[in-house]
Amino acid sequence: MLNCHSRPETWLYGLRMEKWLIAALVVLVLLAVLVAVRRRRPSAPAGGGPAPREVWWAEVPFEDGPGTKDRPCLVLRVNRRTATVAKITSKRHDDRPGVLALPPGAVGDRQGRSSWLETDELREVPLRAFRRRVGPLDGPTWTKAQRALR
Repeated sequence: MLNCHSRPETWLYGLRMEKWLIAALVVLVLLAVLVAVRRRRPSAPAGGGPAPREVWWAEVPFEDGPGTKDRPCLVLRVNRRTATVAKITSKRHDDRPGVLALPPGAVGDRQGRSSWLETDELREVPLRAFRRRVGPLDGPTWTKAQRALR
């Protein structure tokens, strides 16, 4: 009858398998820890997160129910896990106070459509929901937006 002491290559094979299993377990534990940490802490979009005065495309929550819509928005404040935004729409609302016309191209869409900033309906958007930075809003329009928000 053979045992691991009678054949050195069998003992070495067992030792290699044991090291491989330990290494695989260590890798699995590290992956589980990374996944758990990423789920707890919202991640900023690639290239940095939103900042006040910037226009971003994000998943903005609906006011009157569950769900979101991918739309442009103006970042007003950045908190620990969310940002306060004013949504931007392509629909003109002459009848509503607090709706400001934006310069053409302000939202970075391909069509260059006219857009309006709705300062009367602010939303809290999770930082992980921001997907594409358009750029900073021009100075005069930012000043008008700040006045409308007071």
